[in-house]
Amino acid sequence: MSFTGQRVVVLGGTSGIGLATAALVARDGAEVVVVSSSQEKVAKALSSLPAGAGGEVADLREPSQVAALFERVGSFDHLAYTAGEPLPLTRMDALDLRQAQDFFAVRYFGALSAVSAAMPFLRPGGSVTLTSGTAGHRPVPGWALAASVCGAVEALVRALALELAPIRVNAVTAGVVRSPLWSDMDEGAREQWYEQTAATLPLGRIAEVEDVAEAYAYLMRQRHATGTVVMVEGGTLLV
Repeated sequence: MSFTGQRVVVLGGTSGIGLATAALVARDGAEVVVVSSSQEKVAKALSSLPAGAGGEVADLREPSQVAALFERVGSFDHLAYTAGEPLPLTRMDALDLRQAQDFFAVRYFGALSAVSAAMPFLRPGGSVTLTSGTAGHRPVPGWALAASVCGAVEALVRALALELAPIRVNAVTAGVVRSPLWSDMDEGAREQWYEQTAATLPLGRIAEVEDVAEAYAYLMRQRHATGTVVMVEGGTLLV
């Protein structure tokens, strides 16, 4: 199914998985709007997207800015929420509760705020796709925050699929992805981590952002999927 004639809003759409998703659906005919808290990132993303793409600036931690964002955007068909910082590794003996609350601000409460503000503008037949991760299914020591936010997002998807029907609500869960999300890591350590992770996977490689973008596009197209979580994790949960 082509996206011709449809509008897609990608929150966190100026880099990584979000930008790859925006590029994919735009190439297939969608009118795309990417959103970031940085005007510079919006401008850079638009320079790489097809003509006709739009960009908006909003801090997803601020409900008033999120509400104003959708007022500016107007009616549209599909919402993809890909915003979020790197998953923190925090053991309980070093827990900073304020840091934990800040972590939920974008990945969970930002998503909740965005869906609430978007609802009056989503056209019939539309969809919402949120973002989770394998930490919720296979945590390791130090991943309490990461696992809990992923679990919260997936529970939210199931609840919203019932409450917002017939709008479809789903999520994509990815494993380790070669993405700007990890750009703060030392380059050598990051590449070593990628290689070590790839060696443990049945497919022998970690995901690229384009691999994961395919799942968001699929869930926008798939008109009989709701309350589901699509896994794109290279077999992470098998090993």
